[in-house]
Amino acid sequence: MTTIYCCRECGDNLNLNAAHLFEPDFYFEAGNKGTLSFSAVDSSKFRFEKEDKIRPFFETVNYWGIQRKRTKIMCNSCGKLVGYIYDDGPPLTDSIGQFGFGPSQVVPRNPRYRFKIKALSVSSQT
Repeated sequence: MTTIYCCRECGDNLNLNAAHLFEPDFYFEAGNKGTLSFSAVDSSKFRFEKEDKIRPFFETVNYWGIQRKRTKIMCNSCGKLVGYIYDDGPPLTDSIGQFGFGPSQVVPRNPRYRFKIKALSVSSQT
């Protein structure tokens, strides 16, 4: 069975592969509520726009910041915002982190492509 993810606005197939989908209960600093997170995407289907805002925001219940840097993911066909790229994915290296304390901000992390469920139309084909 194949799952097809399309843009809800224009119906264009976003070519997202279910093999790259993170488990729903996979832990991320920025959470996973109301979203689907992928480890890789077909970049020809999207436009990416850097966002740099100076205003308070909450990453988690216990962590907040003043400057939010992230990248918007927009449908290439209609320009609708479908999600964001975060850098809280798994570590890029197999290292256990600085001084052996596990992954930290020092360890470069893979990007995580986080799509809003409301912006996607999901269908299954057999």
